[in-house]
Amino acid sequence: MSLSFFDQFSSPHLLGIPLITLSLLFPALLLPSPEHRWINNRLSTIQLWFTHLITKQLMAPLNKTGHKWALLLSSLILLLLSINLLGLLPYTFTPTTQLSMNMALALPLWLATLLIGLRNQPSASLGHLLPEGTPTPLIPALILIETTSLLIRPLALGVRLTANLTAGHLLIQLISTATITLLPMMPSISILTALILFLLTILEVAVAMIQAYVFVLLLSLYLQENI
Repeated sequence: MSLSFFDQFSSPHLLGIPLITLSLLFPALLLPSPEHRWINNRLSTIQLWFTHLITKQLMAPLNKTGHKWALLLSSLILLLLSINLLGLLPYTFTPTTQLSMNMALALPLWLATLLIGLRNQPSASLGHLLPEGTPTPLIPALILIETTSLLIRPLALGVRLTANLTAGHLLIQLISTATITLLPMMPSISILTALILFLLTILEVAVAMIQAYVFVLLLSLYLQENI
């Protein structure tokens, strides 16, 4: 029985077609149709406002050199937002619950920020490994600790996103199973658990948005350290 709770993390198929493919096509319906005007309806206005707000928040900690990453970071957060929110729909699959996908996003981008720092300002980038004023006997230990903390950054990015989304999905499935099981035996308790499930679903929507924002925000902070 415990293994069945993890079946939700495998992509469902219908007539041999993975449903995640259909769900990823859904955001295309939100794209505005080409017109001769930049803004032609309220939906386009909301989309442009939301994209501008995200870009402004992400670029706040960066200087002008880092603004070259605006398109990449904005696209990344919109991708993560779409995947995380679509994964809350029934009969869908959340790719960001897979550590392999999250590491495939985190590792190259973190490595790119590190290589940029080593190329443009090698002394400052290496200087982060040893805080100023460190006593001489502590230098080897601090270098080792700082190097380890630097190397586990992409792992921390991937594991944080995976763990938060996986825990939320498992909790939703556990409470929904309890609601259905208790319905014929204790209807009043079942109604209470259904209310808890509704509140938890709202919380998971917030978590899906916050985790996408935190993922990209940490990448922008890593970038700021190296430019």
